[in-house]
Amino acid sequence: MTSLSPMRTEVFPEYRENAIAGYAEDCVASHRWPSEGAIERSRADFDNSLPQGLATPDNYLYEIWASESEPTVGVLWFAIEEKNGLRKAFVYDIEIKPEHRRQGHARQAFVLLEPIVSALALNSIGLHVFSQNRAAQALYEKLGYVVTGINMQKRLGKTRA
Repeated sequence: MTSLSPMRTEVFPEYRENAIAGYAEDCVASHRWPSEGAIERSRADFDNSLPQGLATPDNYLYEIWASESEPTVGVLWFAIEEKNGLRKAFVYDIEIKPEHRRQGHARQAFVLLEPIVSALALNSIGLHVFSQNRAAQALYEKLGYVVTGINMQKRLGKTRA
């Protein structure tokens, strides 16, 4: 049975490094960034988003568990964002370890997230999904998420992003 628990302090450093590498890979794969400097850009984004690590206000990082007796199967990070007087949750990261994918853990983590977000008096959950991640898009659609916009980009010559 999938469950969420606040991320333990000793887990955060490894999560940080994995998240930085994964985000850099996604940004390169989506043609958002050139591969040169991608890790540095990703590290800057991560550290800007979580300047106090786990203690960063309005940020919630969870470990995803398949059961209490097994190691964690993934992580979920969301933050409270306020824009134009509206407060919402924004999922910055959900990652299920490769050997635990396609077992319903991500789906269940999102189901478990909803009462947490509601308890914080937030009325919506937003997220970004990369265009190449069709499996995640299908999951989010099944969970009731709708597309609210599409970012597009055209590279010109050899200019850098």
